[in-house]
Amino acid sequence: MSKLDFILEELVTANRILANEGIVDSFGHVSARHPDDLERFIHGAIYEARPDVHAVVHNHSPSTIPFGVTDKKLKPLLHMCASIGHEVPVWDCHDKFGDTTLLVSDMAMGRDLAKLLGNRPTTLMRGHGATVVGRTVRHAVFVSVYLEVGAKLQMQSMAMGDIKFLTPGEVDKIVARVTDYTLNRAWENWARRAGRQMQPQD
Repeated sequence: MSKLDFILEELVTANRILANEGIVDSFGHVSARHPDDLERFIHGAIYEARPDVHAVVHNHSPSTIPFGVTDKKLKPLLHMCASIGHEVPVWDCHDKFGDTTLLVSDMAMGRDLAKLLGNRPTTLMRGHGATVVGRTVRHAVFVSVYLEVGAKLQMQSMAMGDIKFLTPGEVDKIVARVTDYTLNRAWENWARRAGRQMQPQD
C-alpha cells in the first residue's frame, strides 16, 4: 500500500470514528497533510504555519460549544484529557473580521486562526466548534475525542463546585507519555466500534 493510500484509508476511518463518537455530525472535517499539495483555509493555514502538524480536525463537538461563548476556560482535569493542552484558547472571528457566517472562508481567516492556535494542539471557535491538530491522523482523532470528553466532564464538575485541574507540569508529563502505543490502543477500539479494521503501520 502506498503512503497516500494509507493516509486515505486513515481518513476514512477517522471520519467513521469521529461520527460514531459524536464528535462530528453532518458537518466538520478531517484532513491529513498531502505529500505534495496544500489544503485550503483552516487546514492549509495550519499546515503552512506548523510543519510538525500532519493532520487537522475541525469539528462541532457539542460539549465544547459553551466554552467558546462564555468566559469559562476549558482546561484538562482528567489525565486522558491532558493532550488538549494547558488551556484551550477561543478564536473569535468577529474580533478581526466583523460580522461573518462564522465560517473560515479564506486564507486570511485561516491564518488568523492558525496564529491564535500557535504551538497548541487545540483551539475553540466562538459559536462554531473546535480545531484540533496532531502529528498523525490517529493523534488528531485522539485529541478530538478527549476534547469532547474533557468539556463534558468540566461542565459536570462545575455544577459540583471548584475544580482541581491538572497542573501544567502534570499536563507536560502526561503528554510526553502519549506514544504510538497509546494512540493505537485507542484507535483500534474506536475503529472496531465504528465498523472499520485497523490498518497496520509501517
